Amino acid sequence: MFENVKLIASDLDGTLLLNGTQKLQANTCDLIEEIINRGIKFVACSGRRYENLQRLFAPVKDKIDYVCDNGCIAYVGGKVVYRATMPKDLGRELIREIRRTKTEDVFVACEKNCYIQADRPEFIKYMREVVDFDVTPVEDIFDLPEEYMKISYFEEKGLTETDSLKKIFGDKLTMQTGGAAWFDTIPKNVNKRTAFEKISEHLNVKPENCIMFGDNDNDREILNYVGLPIVVESAKESIRRLGKMTTDTVENKLEEILKEI
Repeated sequence: MFENVKLIASDLDGTLLLNGTQKLQANTCDLIEEIINRGIKFVACSGRRYENLQRLFAPVKDKIDYVCDNGCIAYVGGKVVYRATMPKDLGRELIREIRRTKTEDVFVACEKNCYIQADRPEFIKYMREVVDFDVTPVEDIFDLPEEYMKISYFEEKGLTETDSLKKIFGDKLTMQTGGAAWFDTIPKNVNKRTAFEKISEHLNVKPENCIMFGDNDNDREILNYVGLPIVVESAKESIRRLGKMTTDTVENKLEEILKEI
């Protein structure tokens, strides 16, 4: 079943990182290293930042490729092969609405930096010490020196309804949940798949030769694109229906793959 696999990709939060954990299992990078040694590419596909993902995958960081910020930017061999940004005026309008109706805990991801309002010290501490993001506090989140790629907000107790934001901005921007407490907004018609396609084309790998592990809405497009979509058992029901296989952990399925190739 796995003999034609050329590339394996995986989401992080809710997939490789289960139950809110912020560190990979002890054997994850060893398994990825063995996958790579068998001639198979590995791609981390996440809403997280490139720097954060490189720290998570430190032992193999220079041997894998990355879809970051939910598909706004992609790296192959450490070089950017794709990026997408949104109009600043639209981004500012979204931030105002989030802060008015949802939470002050908003961050803006750009290519070089990730920005947070300086008057949110607890959120800054959470992002730096728990999520392990490099964040730049600014006095005015509406006045940034870079183009916006992704705008996200965090609700510690879990996301409340998001339909109101989708009603206002859904025809202008791509809006998705990322884990239980994050809501991510990126440019229209951009998602993890748009960046993943650029990587697979760059590596000359066809979708039928790809595996993707996922669990949530922001994995949907890649799961529909690859030849073998695999979902974790804890995935939301609408995503579980997309999987040709399920697994309790990514690591257990990687071990199974290694036994068969």
